[in-house]
Amino acid sequence: MMKLDNYEELLGTLLEKLAETNQTQTAATSEPRRIPVGISNRHIHLSQKDVEKLFGYDYQLTKLKDLSQPGQFACKETVMICGPKGAIEKVRILGPVRKQTQVEILQSDSFKLGVKAPLRLSGDLTGAGSITLIGPKGSAEIIEGVIVAKRHIHMLPNEAIQFGVYDGESVTIELPGERGGSLANVIIRAVENSGLECHIDTEEANALGLTPNTEIVIKKNNR
Repeated sequence: MMKLDNYEELLGTLLEKLAETNQTQTAATSEPRRIPVGISNRHIHLSQKDVEKLFGYDYQLTKLKDLSQPGQFACKETVMICGPKGAIEKVRILGPVRKQTQVEILQSDSFKLGVKAPLRLSGDLTGAGSITLIGPKGSAEIIEGVIVAKRHIHMLPNEAIQFGVYDGESVTIELPGERGGSLANVIIRAVENSGLECHIDTEEANALGLTPNTEIVIKKNNR
């Protein structure tokens, strides 16, 4: 028969182990969920009408590789973008085609090209800048379509609930690394058929020392 003092010693050890396990589990569940970063360079979304102006009648874009957002892909095709002060060659087209052509450039590009490029979310093109696209078969004048993209986070609606945020909300994110820090005014885009990812353009990524392997956390809400 086990002696009482041995039993009490064993029970004490068991309780200590259980307490350690609970502390570890609590720490794990309280750890903020990390979100991968997608670094975006200048690119173009074309309407089918403008595809045909640039590449010929009934032309279909050619998929090069899939992107992180479901159904979206980089195309083999590139075009030149031209403004009053300059031009940039080999700007990548992303598919599939859209109802309206959208040209997303970097802030420094707007100075090189001499074009207006307001800071906007994708799809918000009223009053956006104008630019000329030149392809192998012709050109297209884009009257309202040039923007610098606002930094944003794609996620599913159920993921927004888990993070405690909502579609359209502006949040602050925390970035790791020696040049990291916090970025405010990051817009939540919580819609169906989304892949969890924070999109930051190459200028911001370079300034903060980010790489495609970087992960961020939502630090606080700007409420």
